[in-house]
Amino acid sequence: MIAKEIDHLMKLLAQLPGLGPRSGKRAALHLLKRRATHMVPLIDALNNVLATVKTCAVCGNIDTKSPCSLCDDNKRDSSSLCIIEDVEDLWAMERAHAFRGRYHVLGGVLSALDGIGPENLTLESLMKRIETGHIQEVIIALSATMEGQTTAHYLHDKLSAFPIKITRLAHGLPMGGDLDYLDEGTILAALNARQPIG
Repeated sequence: MIAKEIDHLMKLLAQLPGLGPRSGKRAALHLLKRRATHMVPLIDALNNVLATVKTCAVCGNIDTKSPCSLCDDNKRDSSSLCIIEDVEDLWAMERAHAFRGRYHVLGGVLSALDGIGPENLTLESLMKRIETGHIQEVIIALSATMEGQTTAHYLHDKLSAFPIKITRLAHGLPMGGDLDYLDEGTILAALNARQPIG
């Protein structure tokens, strides 16, 4: 018999991304066996995050202040805006150290099956940023999924009314990727986005 409190903990942990019922059970047992060294610090960290973390009112990033540290950074290029689906995409872009402009988190992508329409995304605040800002280029950095591409086309149509450059991330071969392991869609995208050498 498992106490209902422990069972509840296992079920909550099982709902986390990458975990399931068995992983949730293992994580719960790990925490219970190491309460002083793992569970108490985890509870403290969760309470601290719950009390201090905010969603940035400008870009949608998650930080302990709003505007976030990226929006507050005067060294970033305010003429370039990168539109991304969610915060983890923003963090991935920052991890690459390749982009020094501003971001806008959409909060999802258009999906008729999931009932996500334009009104469910942060499009209104995006349009206000473009209308009132000094943005010269918008980079649409959405996934190469059907929903991501649908959203990219929708954004392109909406943004075409503004005198700005609209670009998107290239799709195609990953660094170190073998052609034999790639799907047909990736190969086609890479072929269509080919560039001259030198």
